Amino acid sequence: MYIFGKIDKNGFTLVELLVATSIFLVVITAMSSTFISQQKTYAVQGNIAEMTQGARAAMNMLSTEVRQAGYNPMEITMAGIPYSATQLQLFADLNGDEDTSDINENIIYTYDSQNLRINRNDVNLDNTPTPFAENIGSCSVKYLKNDGVTEVTSTGETAQIRSIEITINTRTSDPDPEYSENNGYRTFTLTSHITPLNLGL
Repeated sequence: MYIFGKIDKNGFTLVELLVATSIFLVVITAMSSTFISQQKTYAVQGNIAEMTQGARAAMNMLSTEVRQAGYNPMEITMAGIPYSATQLQLFADLNGDEDTSDINENIIYTYDSQNLRINRNDVNLDNTPTPFAENIGSCSVKYLKNDGVTEVTSTGETAQIRSIEITINTRTSDPDPEYSENNGYRTFTLTSHITPLNLGL
């Protein structure tokens, strides 16, 4: 095309336009892939952090109540932690009124395998199990004698309980499609050995 006798060199040919569009699409695709990958990584790390923090918070709260078990300033007849294969029960006379009938003085922890959670029941409050920790793959309790190794295995040995070992296995709230184990759920195991000072006094 001529304008006043000169060739108009402004504009693009069809080939140039196609090449530019192709390059633009490649760049956009690369940026999108990077963004999606970063989002997935962020989501996975968020789930892992939530899992580990939740497990540590649950174990910390549980350990605090276990350490109070057996508190008995009036020396009443009481088993601070009675043996049970199906639950963890904690007794304490926290206010020193010679019984364990007040709030937080008779606590029962149970594992709900169907809903993957630990329930807490304050027997003297409303005697209703309520969710304490979620996404719990398993929870186990070992009752130990004075040497910290030998296990108590029956109710007849309740008086010999001096410490307990709690193991909590938690999992992420959402599966990771790129994680091949455990159906995509990442897991975290936490074990705590707790010695209530008031047991055996």
